Amino acid sequence: MRRALIVGGSLGGLFAGCMLMRAGWDVLIIERTGGRLEARGAGLGVHASMLQGLLAAGARVDAGVGVPIAGRAVLGRDGAVVAEIAMPQLCTSWARLYTLLSDVFPEERVRRGAALVAVEQDAAGVTARLADGSSLRADVLVAADGVRSTVRAQLAPQTAFVYAGYIAWRGLAEERDFSPRTHAALFHRFAFALPEGEQMLAYPVPGEADDVAPGRRRYNFVWYRPVEAQRALPAMLTDADGRVHQGGIPPQAIRPDVLGALYRDAEALLCPAFAETVRIVEQPLFQPIGDLESPQMAFGRVALLGDAAFVARPHVAMGAIKAGQDAIALAAALSDAPVEAALRHYDAARRPASAALVAESRRLGAYLEGTLGRIARDPVKLMRENGGVQHSTVDGGLFVRLLAQAGYP
Repeated sequence: MRRALIVGGSLGGLFAGCMLMRAGWDVLIIERTGGRLEARGAGLGVHASMLQGLLAAGARVDAGVGVPIAGRAVLGRDGAVVAEIAMPQLCTSWARLYTLLSDVFPEERVRRGAALVAVEQDAAGVTARLADGSSLRADVLVAADGVRSTVRAQLAPQTAFVYAGYIAWRGLAEERDFSPRTHAALFHRFAFALPEGEQMLAYPVPGEADDVAPGRRRYNFVWYRPVEAQRALPAMLTDADGRVHQGGIPPQAIRPDVLGALYRDAEALLCPAFAETVRIVEQPLFQPIGDLESPQMAFGRVALLGDAAFVARPHVAMGAIKAGQDAIALAAALSDAPVEAALRHYDAARRPASAALVAESRRLGAYLEGTLGRIARDPVKLMRENGGVQHSTVDGGLFVRLLAQAGYP
């Protein structure tokens, strides 16, 4: 039996692991973190192409995949609805997808606490060298180790994440903590706010333990804000001990004065309902937004997948979907061709599509970079373009059936 090593046990690694295992491969995932990753991530929109990836991985998908909503609205500074559209969809969380995929991929095929240090390959196979001095051998290695990929750093060291000039504040508010007025204004919709030069969006997602019962859900917000690169961003990435976290600061290390500024700005710039949402989140976090494009996705017997290969800005809402599509293409390519030829086919199939996605995400985020000046944004167009629901039957119509079960024909 052919063997595949997958570096990274997040969504991309699980998508690839499930699909290759179903195709008859002996699969081992190596993950540098010692424990499971359920607590990570935030909110995600559900699309037919996401369900396609879950089904291809063998996951059981039903109405519990997310929280149904009827549409989207832009709220003004006073809380009044500026624009509204019908766009039925399901909203979910990173944790929910992680659970669905983890239920398929056997835990005994995951080696946790295993940090990769180097990859070597020859005509017969590929070897992964680990930090503990051990090594693993396989026919193919899949790098699904994210934006700071160790594998990509070795094979394409010139490729780097490029900061776009703005950050995203994120948070998950517990439904039970909302005031009745704010709950009525926000919780049952995908809501936007458009302060000058900024963008806020928020929507309901499953709560702890993937619970979608009323009162137990969460409300996910993302607030895009320009932050100057040379001084302001490093200052925000500096913890109370003076350490600068270049790759992203852990939420618990964000200084109180940085959080204080966030809360003050929320009160000054957002409507009362959004300001309350920001205020009641227990642990807000932020991430620099930018792009990453690899020159290739195949290096002999090594394939890059998901964010290890391309990082698109979140405006397209395709991060998890892109990883699933990469995994589908990879498993298909490896089904009937020698490894190196198969990976060339995979690269040809997925690299142009990924590059196009990055370009579209740049277009949607250009306003937030501050380079376009003061321009008017059409709120309806913005709601449709930013992670808008894609009408597709790639999931066999499951998306439409789930919405119908929720009462949205």
